[in-house]
Order: sequence, then structure tokens, then C-alpha cells
Amino acid sequence: MADLLADVEELVRCESPSADLAAVARSADVVARVGERRLGVAPERLVLDGRTHLRWRLGTGPSRVLLLGHHDTVWPLGTLATHPCTVTGGVLRGPGCFDMKAGLVLAMHAAAGRDGVTLLVTGDEELGSPSSRELVEDEARAADAVLVLEASAPGGALKTERKGVSLYEVAVTGLAAHAGLEPERGVNATVELAHQVLAVAALADPSWGTTVTPTVLTAGTATNTVPAAGAFAVDVRARNAAEQARVDAAMRALAPAVPGARIRVTGGPNRAPLERTASADLFALAASLAERLGQPSLTGVAVGGGSDGNLTAGVGTPTLDGLGAIGGGAHADDEHVLVDALPGRGALVAALLDALLAGATNDRPTSGARRP
Repeated sequence: MADLLADVEELVRCESPSADLAAVARSADVVARVGERRLGVAPERLVLDGRTHLRWRLGTGPSRVLLLGHHDTVWPLGTLATHPCTVTGGVLRGPGCFDMKAGLVLAMHAAAGRDGVTLLVTGDEELGSPSSRELVEDEARAADAVLVLEASAPGGALKTERKGVSLYEVAVTGLAAHAGLEPERGVNATVELAHQVLAVAALADPSWGTTVTPTVLTAGTATNTVPAAGAFAVDVRARNAAEQARVDAAMRALAPAVPGARIRVTGGPNRAPLERTASADLFALAASLAERLGQPSLTGVAVGGGSDGNLTAGVGTPTLDGLGAIGGGAHADDEHVLVDALPGRGALVAALLDALLAGATNDRPTSGARRP
């Protein structure tokens, strides 16, 4: 326990906001040092578009299981001054401790001494994995199973289903005119945006859990001018690929409501859904192992947030997410990890690795259709 806790504290005390390339590089140095200490080998350092990712290939045989995590966080430099890394009353706090530096340490300790495991630690997951996406997908295609060490759901539940994420921008072009003298000569982009915001919001389908949320909106240049341009962003979350495709088709079919206005829709699906079928076999195995280890019964939940587990499930590799630390407060001021739960979680991940490497699921879990 002491080594596990010390490693987590070492990672947390190196701040790693995603947008700061130098900070992410410094964090990669710390992650590499801790990983080399636990795994006995230095990682490959992969710098893509200036962002630093790390990869360990363990053993001499072919890799069969991918352990996946990220070392970047949402917290800006200087957060440690107001949210220091502390351990009090069995609770560890600090920026990024729950999401997901404790999970990285659990992965390192669980993988130590095992043959046939790849540990991939990316540095841009919180940004949507712009540079590491292809790397993550390629590693997943080569694996029989992916275990994602993202933080658990409440109560230690595993994340057996994640909604797919689509991101769009709807841009409107109108025509400027004086708002007081001759507004009728203009084409009001703000009015067009109002029509489109309502049309987009109506694409949501609560019965399927599909959310379509207009978010940031901008329009116009002056209070006395008919706006000539504007745009708004759209966040879409869908539980299955069919719903994600339905919304995508509808977004691309948007048509102007104000005569003379023009619309341009950019963006699209960012992460495919991690559907329950992709995690079912692995969750059943994890639940069986937890029982064998004398741990509380595992539960699996669906969550709206995306992770790199969406990417690995999207290429057809069976994926189980949420195997990291138990605690709460991801991206929030009360981010924390329950220290006493760390050893049990590490034991579960180690048992999963052993079972998968021994072929406990008949060489490949049956759920999830492999894609080229």
C-alpha cells in the first residue's frame, strides 16, 4: 500500500494540463520514471503534434491485453497551490488524482511481471485525443481485450456503457444592415440562429437517451447592426451507433428558415458509443473474479461521458472501462480517491490480466465485432 500511495502522490504533484505541451512533457517524465521503477523497463516516448504519450510493451511474447489511460488533466498550472496533494482520513486529494493518475499507478502495479501486456498512457485525452486517436485505435485492433483504467463510477461501479459523442458547429451567414434605418435590407443571422437552435434541440430523443445540446453561441458585431454572421456549437451524446447516425444525418440536412440566410454545418461524430455488448463478457469475468477475491459485488453502469474506451470499442475490440480508482469529484473541486480501496482495485485488475492472458474467455471475448 505504501508504494502504491507514494506513486500516486508523485504523479499528482506534477501538474499536467492538457493544453500546456511543456507541462504534459514534464508529466510524461514523471510517469515514465514511476513506470520504469515498477515495470523494470523504460517506455517508448511518442511525441505526436507536440503531445507526449508513453507506451510499454511487456514481455517477449505478442501483446494480448491493452491497458489504457491518460496522464493529462483539466486543471491549470498553479492548481496545487489551492488544491494541494494531501492524504487525510484515508482520502487522497489533489488535481487529477481521481481522473486519472491513481488509475495509471494501479495499471503499473497490476502489469508488473506479466508477459503479453501493452500499457499505453496518452497525453491529450481530456482534449478528445486529437493526436493519440490513431495510436489508441491501432493498439486496440492488435489486442484481444482493452482494460481502461479511468476512474470508477459512484460506489466503484464499472463503466459498461458510454455514450458516443458528436460535436458540431452550425455557422450562419446573413447580410449586415443598419438596425435602425433599414433593417429590412439585412438578413438577420441571429434570427436564423434562433430557428436553428430550436431545430437542433428538437433532435434529442429522451426515450433513447439521446441528448442534443446547443452550447456556445456568438452573433453580430454591434448593437445597431443587423448581424451578418453567427455560429453555435452542438454537443450530441448517443447510446448506440444508429442514434448517432440519425442525428448526424439530421444535422447535415438543416435548411435555412430566414430568406437569404446560408448555413454551414461542420464537425461530426467524435467518439463511437461504447455499447454494452462490447463490455458484457469482460464485465462478467470481472464480476466472477471480484467474487473469488472476496470483494463486494461489482455493478456496471451506463455513463454519458466519453473516454478512449469509446475509441477501442469503436474498432470492435471488447472493452471494459472504469477499472481505476474509487472516489469521486472528477473535474471538480472535491476530486478525491479512497485510499483503502486502492489495493483491492489493483488486485482485481491483476486478476483480470491473469485470466485474459491465460485465455479464460476462449482466446477472445465474443462480444464486439472486429473491424478492419
